Amino acid sequence: MLILLKKSIFFILGLISIILGTVGIFLPLLPTTPFLLFSLFCFGKSSKRFHNFILENKIFGKYIRDYHEKKGITLKNKINVLLILSISISFSIYKVNQIHLRIFLIVVFLGVTYHILSLKTLKENKEN
Repeated sequence: MLILLKKSIFFILGLISIILGTVGIFLPLLPTTPFLLFSLFCFGKSSKRFHNFILENKIFGKYIRDYHEKKGITLKNKINVLLILSISISFSIYKVNQIHLRIFLIVVFLGVTYHILSLKTLKENKEN
């Protein structure tokens, strides 16, 4: 009974996290990758089917596998992430009038940029 409850809690946390990660694709303040990695962890404890769904997903599966297993991302993905981050944060800074929110967005931008640039750069795998 306790194992079933534990699996259910991990499953629910995984679902919430994957929803937040998906929303994070469109909102610059929600980090997509950490939520997807947390979903991967939760589903690893609760549902092999959903765990495999994340790892084999056509859109972000390879990216998550690279980040999770190899602790890095390809140069192409670094450029794409930084480009999307720059555009979305710049748009948010433009739309926000409060200086403290603009400063916060700049700090988020600098932190995420530093994190992405500090990751190991993986070579492109031509097979995938």
